[in-house]
Amino acid sequence: MADTLLEVIFGVVDLALDVSNVIDRTKQLSKPDTVEVPPDPKPLPPAAQRALAEAEERERAAQAASGTDRAS
Repeated sequence: MADTLLEVIFGVVDLALDVSNVIDRTKQLSKPDTVEVPPDPKPLPPAAQRALAEAEERERAAQAASGTDRAS
């Protein structure tokens, strides 16, 4: 009789744990996936755009002079 009672108690506890796991998984699946999008980059000021263009031009000239033309 005691063995049967223990089996019933363990069965009920096992069922309660299974139900708890199902509830936890359901909660996790119901959470929406959030994706953070970075803000749009700020445009460069005109002086910075000119400096960047000059640096790129110097780099192209240096590569042409050395004969190592990379594909951009």
